Amino acid sequence: MTSASATSPVRDTILATGQRIMGAKGFSAVGLNEVLAAAGVPKGSFYHYFASKEAFGEALLEDYFTAYLADMDRIFRQPGQTKAEQLEAYFAAWQDSQSFEDCQGKCLAVKLGAEVADLSEPMRAALQRGTTGITDRLARALEAGVADGSVTLQDPPDAVARRLYQLWLGTSIMVKIARTTRPFDDAVALTSRLLHTAP
Repeated sequence: MTSASATSPVRDTILATGQRIMGAKGFSAVGLNEVLAAAGVPKGSFYHYFASKEAFGEALLEDYFTAYLADMDRIFRQPGQTKAEQLEAYFAAWQDSQSFEDCQGKCLAVKLGAEVADLSEPMRAALQRGTTGITDRLARALEAGVADGSVTLQDPPDAVARRLYQLWLGTSIMVKIARTTRPFDDAVALTSRLLHTAP
């Protein structure tokens, strides 16, 4: 990769197009030619920014989690809300983004997680870093919720954060399997019980 790759509009276009297509079809099922044709970018330009499809996949996940974590930070900084209200907004946004019909690349961790974890160590590590960032932010929000009195926990915030993320990740998969958003109703109810907040 060249040093210019971090700020290149061409690189950003390739990543955005790959996220949309691979978010719908998966990583292995999509060839580079499909991504590049949709992006309107010649193959030579791809190898200027990415050494291989695996390197592209790693960058794709890093880019996805950077945007995802920025969205989390924005939600948890909303003024005039308790942490319980911000957590509710976060999980409402999760539901909105995890459509079983067309997630438009917004459900990349759900779509690619199981597939690439066994396929590529660099991609698995990118997933690990990204999901750790998510659970760390959830834990901080839970801790702040306990401090402001809007959340009550029976277990340490980091443990509850991991359980919540695992609950919602698994629920997102069930939503895709069942082709209905009803599993989210159970996740919302269980989340409320875990946090001792009103549903």
